[in-house]
Amino acid sequence: MEKYLAPTYIIDCDSDSIKVKARELIRERDKDTDRAIALFYFVRDNIAYNLYVPKHMPEHFKASSTLARGKGYCVQKAVLLVALARAAGIPARLCFAKIRNYLVPPKVLERLKSDIFPWHGYAELQLDGKWVKATPAFDIEMCREQRLVPVEFDGYSDAKFHPYNLDGKKHIEYLLDRGPFDDVPLDEIRKALIERNMLDPKQLDDDIMATEPKI
Repeated sequence: MEKYLAPTYIIDCDSDSIKVKARELIRERDKDTDRAIALFYFVRDNIAYNLYVPKHMPEHFKASSTLARGKGYCVQKAVLLVALARAAGIPARLCFAKIRNYLVPPKVLERLKSDIFPWHGYAELQLDGKWVKATPAFDIEMCREQRLVPVEFDGYSDAKFHPYNLDGKKHIEYLLDRGPFDDVPLDEIRKALIERNMLDPKQLDDDIMATEPKI
């Protein structure tokens, strides 16, 4: 379990802001399950879901950056939950799945050209000796506005997207469980963004060049 408690560049659970927020959220909660529930609902509802935040450079995924930004998409919110859990002493890791979203808004679908999301990110927390899935992506306000069933988390059962919305329409279908990853699969995410017209290859090249050390 040691590596699931350790910091990385992206899962920066050792950063001051993450440690302070974790301490604040778990205060007066002794059980890991209760602590995990508090962390989950903070990330679900206090970090707004936003598909259009930058997500092609390592710094875009840092937990402390998402916390400061106050918004993010599924992978960024999962990273934040993993970092907060590790800061609270709960082993946690990133997981990914390929999903289909039958309720993608028409304007978004026109741009993406597909209702399949190949790299949906979520968290897994080690609680009471087992890994429990936690999907904090869609905040409660978004769910109310779009009539989605909110994902609830009790610390014991897997918290995954619901297959139907509040009107009984098909919503999320899980196509492939990619399992746990030690870090964000950035190359794969970049490839998917380019294919889905959400990232200009020239912008990616320019941003990578800008971060390379000058010789």
